[in-house]
Amino acid sequence: MENRMAKRMITTDLTDEDKGIENTLRPQMLDDYIGQSKVKNNLKVYIEAAKQRKESLDHVLFFGPPGLGKTTLAGIIANEMGVNIKITSGPAIEKPGEMAAILNNLQEGDVLFVDEIHRLNRQVEELLYPAMEDYAIDIVIGKGATAKSIRLDLPKFTLVGATTRAGMLTPPLRDRFGVVSHLEFYSVADLKKIILRSADVFQVEIDTEGAEEMARRSRGTPRLANRLLRRVRDFAQVKYDGRITKEVAQFALDLLEVDRLGLDHIDREILTTMIEKFNGGPVGIEAIATTIGEDVGTIEEVYEPYLVQNGLILRTPRGRMASDLAYAHMGLSRE
Repeated sequence: MENRMAKRMITTDLTDEDKGIENTLRPQMLDDYIGQSKVKNNLKVYIEAAKQRKESLDHVLFFGPPGLGKTTLAGIIANEMGVNIKITSGPAIEKPGEMAAILNNLQEGDVLFVDEIHRLNRQVEELLYPAMEDYAIDIVIGKGATAKSIRLDLPKFTLVGATTRAGMLTPPLRDRFGVVSHLEFYSVADLKKIILRSADVFQVEIDTEGAEEMARRSRGTPRLANRLLRRVRDFAQVKYDGRITKEVAQFALDLLEVDRLGLDHIDREILTTMIEKFNGGPVGIEAIATTIGEDVGTIEEVYEPYLVQNGLILRTPRGRMASDLAYAHMGLSRE
């Protein structure tokens, strides 16, 4: 099972390959950032107001599915404010002392970016409350009768939190963020612009139809769009003349088993199983998992959300059902 997951082309999680290349593709300023116009326009106002008042920006929380640009926006905030950024993640900070050291090393106005902030240790989170509100932390030194509390004043900093699961944040932490922004899936038009920009960075020749074909299969996620571009570029280089056209994109993506809705072979296997073996449902998730040899948790967390969001699977009290759209997409008819 892990092997199947590891080789999954259309995962939106960060892979080792992405790490090496994403930094070169990340836009540095808000004007270069494509898509998320609502979030972008609001941030522009907040940043401009903070700069005019010569204050640090209010604490910001970004939430939404992986691969939509939360980390990129944190870097852009630091660049726009003209300050440094320190990057860490929730699971990496185990003890309150580690968080205290990070906070103590910040300069006036700096941005502290905490990825997967919902996975912060409870004690570490408690330390953040006074830090975010009063810009001070209380540290206990010593043990037993000799223990004493010391209050450390901190510079005015901006905490930028990112999470894929806003519901798992504790209310006291969520309430301390002044700006809460939800990142949504990108439109095909925005993804097309992102692919054209990335192709320019990679110095790859591409036409608009080729970019649109990839954008349509990118599941509304820039990270996936850039990954597909890298794979299609390989095919264009080896099998064709190096230029990415609609024909090249279709050929490469069909070989990679990413269809026109962005479904891979396991997504299609789930739909085919539901339609052919269970007459379209309703069917329990355990039955689907057993039939295709996958773990129930993996299907619920990895595969099902996208199929439900796109109306291919319907969740009912009696189980999962394949929709008319699923039948049409798989080229099958209801008997």
